[in-house]
Amino acid sequence: MEEIQKAVRLMEEHKTEEAINTLTTYLPEADEEERFTIAELYIQWGMLEEAKMVLQELIQRYPKEQELKVMMAEIHIDLDEDDEAIELLNQFGPEDEDYLQALVQLADLYQAQGLYEVAEQKLLTAKQVEPNSAIIDFALGELAFSNGEYMKSVPYYENAMHHQPVIGDIEVATRLAEAYAANGEFEKSLDYFQKVEEDNPDVMFRYGFVAFQANRNDIAIKVWEELMEKDPYFQSVYPHLAQAYDSEGMPKEALQMAKKGLEKDEFNKELYHLAATLSHRQGNKEEGYRLMREAVALDPGYKEAVLFLIENYKSDEDYEAIIELINQLISLGEEDPNYLWELAQAYEEEEKFKEAYEQYKQAYPSLKEDTDFLKSYGYFLVEEGRMKEAQQVFREYLSIDPADIEIEDFVERLKEQND
Repeated sequence: MEEIQKAVRLMEEHKTEEAINTLTTYLPEADEEERFTIAELYIQWGMLEEAKMVLQELIQRYPKEQELKVMMAEIHIDLDEDDEAIELLNQFGPEDEDYLQALVQLADLYQAQGLYEVAEQKLLTAKQVEPNSAIIDFALGELAFSNGEYMKSVPYYENAMHHQPVIGDIEVATRLAEAYAANGEFEKSLDYFQKVEEDNPDVMFRYGFVAFQANRNDIAIKVWEELMEKDPYFQSVYPHLAQAYDSEGMPKEALQMAKKGLEKDEFNKELYHLAATLSHRQGNKEEGYRLMREAVALDPGYKEAVLFLIENYKSDEDYEAIIELINQLISLGEEDPNYLWELAQAYEEEEKFKEAYEQYKQAYPSLKEDTDFLKSYGYFLVEEGRMKEAQQVFREYLSIDPADIEIEDFVERLKEQND
């Protein structure tokens, strides 16, 4: 045992290589008890393959020693050798002291393999052995929840909470709150969130989010403001708190919060979008446009931001801004036929008919099933005096919407004029 203690001292002195060499050298002459201690040290030091070799030998000598099998199973699990762990744990019977632990571990392994029914069966067997075990009830709740069976998880969580409100470092009330929220029962969810004592930022965020979904903006704002004080760098809270302020008729506070969030996370395109929308709505158009262009600069594929800009530029009759924006997007590889159509219409408004025609032609192959596009394109062609092309486009339109008598009459008049 002296050599083992020497190895421990060396490890404490951070002489890792010497410590390992000392154990490895001593192992062949160690007795069974010392080998067990060496295996424990190997596990503690993260040398799982070495520990496995020692335990395999010990299990062959003492096949009825259940503690050895439990240790070996845990090593297999840590090494992602699930099948080997399952084979070993299935050797435990009701008469064994570690039977319950084996059943719970088997359930975890079967769940990881997607075998939910087998996992549940193992836990139900464990529950028959120990009906009032909070751990087993909690495991059954976790299994049902992970499988999307939220209401099925509730009685298990309630049983667990009755016997043991905190399991590991998890307050069971948080799980009940999440189960009710996932089932859309927000008021019950809020009741359980209010029972949670820990001030974990993730739990606080979820509490606020559920309150927001339940239209309890008063609770959401209170909880999220507390969360911000606790952790100003919890970035997910800023857009949601801004939306809660906005929903409560507090637009200035909402904009201020969105801008605060951008100070913490300058690459958050959704926050730029939100701040831009709020700013624009409050009458500061230029700032709104600037913020929204920042969102597009971060992600040229962010269509929600692009469409905001296009629609509002249209309202301002700023067609040059639309032309500049879309040409920039096209140069960045954003290929959307609707952008080409918007570009065609902007050129048309600016009386740049040649450019408009080119964009209509480019958009046509992708939008030839879109009746709104075909109607717009057809009228443009008429204005440009391209009557044959116009008639062809309108015929395609009528093949999709033959009930449009107005267009049908218009096409007939075009024919008569050009015959």
